[in-house]
Amino acid sequence: MQYLELNETKRHGTYGFPFEYYYIESGHPRYLMNYHWHAEYELIRVLEGSLTVTLNEKSFDAKAGELVFVHGGILHAGVPKDCIYECIVFDLNVFLKQAQASASYIQRVIDRSAFVYHHFVPSGNGKEDKEAREQESINKAVRIIGSVFEAMAGKKTGYELAVIGGLYQFFAVVFSEHLYLDTLPHTSQKDVKRIMQLRRVIDYMDQHIASQITLSQLAEAASMSPRYFCRFFYQMTHHTPIEYLNLQRIEYACYALSTTDEPVTEVAMNCGFNDLSYFIRIFKRFKGVTPGQYRG
Repeated sequence: MQYLELNETKRHGTYGFPFEYYYIESGHPRYLMNYHWHAEYELIRVLEGSLTVTLNEKSFDAKAGELVFVHGGILHAGVPKDCIYECIVFDLNVFLKQAQASASYIQRVIDRSAFVYHHFVPSGNGKEDKEAREQESINKAVRIIGSVFEAMAGKKTGYELAVIGGLYQFFAVVFSEHLYLDTLPHTSQKDVKRIMQLRRVIDYMDQHIASQITLSQLAEAASMSPRYFCRFFYQMTHHTPIEYLNLQRIEYACYALSTTDEPVTEVAMNCGFNDLSYFIRIFKRFKGVTPGQYRG
């Protein structure tokens, strides 16, 4: 049984309001943001601690008060460090339907002729100050998105208006103050190939999470020899393939334990663990508690 989709195809929010909000702290089943991707765009705001964000192969630390913008289709992951963070996943196409006056700007983001900055660092966050006007624009953009997160979290009457209006204000600042790149950062064909190979491996894990998966099968999904594949996978994820597979299975198990009443044995089997004692041992290694303690 597949509890989570790494290639997220489910609709976020509703047809008329395609926005989904997530508040994530240490007890959340997806506290560790494993590699995944979706057609929608995503905003991530760090509230406490820090989050090491990886977009395709590029990693950086986002700290409390900072904002991350993830373009649709980007392979991304996040490793929290004593972190609380929140996310909004949304379909940018909704803005094409709202007002023709703004459609041309939004289309540029979708077409990536305007590639919005991926990391917004307000002044006073310990990084070197930028030119004064640009820094004030970044501060303004962060404040605007802060109000969007607050509206999504509070869901008071009329919050949908605050969310859509806030994002219009955000993109107005992005375009008026040129907080975007006119051309995409250069990515070599070799890098593109590596990212696509990693996607195929992660997709294979997702589709066969309940089955016994061998190293040879994962290497075949990447079209590599097992020896070279192990080196490649560690370079990309900083985990061995089997360690990452176990980590992914434990995340699936956390979701199942949090959202279903299935017995622990059944959860273990559905997540690819045929040995209950091994499942409990691996679960405790990654989460610090047993599956029963996690479920509470």
